[in-house]
Amino acid sequence: MRGNRKATIAILLLVCCGTALSAHRRDEYLEAARIAVAPGGVDVSLDLTPGVAVADRVISDIDLDRDGAASAAEQQAYVRGVLRALSLDVDGVPLATRIHTLTFPSFESFRRGEGSIALQIGASLPPLVAGAHRVRFRNSHEPELSVYLANALVPETDRVAITGQRRDTAQRELTIYFELHAPSSRWRNTTGGFGLAILTALLAAATARRWRTGAPRVSAGAGTATTLPAPPRTQWSR
Repeated sequence: MRGNRKATIAILLLVCCGTALSAHRRDEYLEAARIAVAPGGVDVSLDLTPGVAVADRVISDIDLDRDGAASAAEQQAYVRGVLRALSLDVDGVPLATRIHTLTFPSFESFRRGEGSIALQIGASLPPLVAGAHRVRFRNSHEPELSVYLANALVPETDRVAITGQRRDTAQRELTIYFELHAPSSRWRNTTGGFGLAILTALLAAATARRWRTGAPRVSAGAGTATTLPAPPRTQWSR
């Protein structure tokens, strides 16, 4: 039931975001961010979609050599500018962001109003204690030209629970409030007991093997080697 609920919420978020992407105005640069919070990090999916009326302006910012194509160097330079305009922090502590993947469409798709620059951006979280925390995302890229969307995604682990979201009017800034739960004590106890059982079994096997091979033991003061009989087998219960 819980998995179905998560899937339903995720689908609704994607549908709402997809509707906004397809319905944005021709003279806007739509910047849509989806933020996923995990115990060890934050991932941001950012789609940049220029309307047909502003496509040439965006293209001119990318195509620095004016050859009508976006070279790898031009793509990277443009994306670095986008990254500099973003900020991400947890509990007020800035996080260092990095680009995981980049998808860059053709200029013609921009001019048709169909192309989106898709970025997958990640940041590692410092060690956090269990309890209440907040992640803040801010997008300052092209404020004169852009409209913004920002949403938190449903966490993929039960260790993180989103408790609230707060946006500014323009949705340039999103604060996500969440609870971080400690790893399940039942899991720790189970894994600890499992590891102890393995260690015990290995030691028992080594001891039985030594007895079976008849390893000699020296009797103190006698100076002769004697072989002790093998002990009876022990039944190990699971």
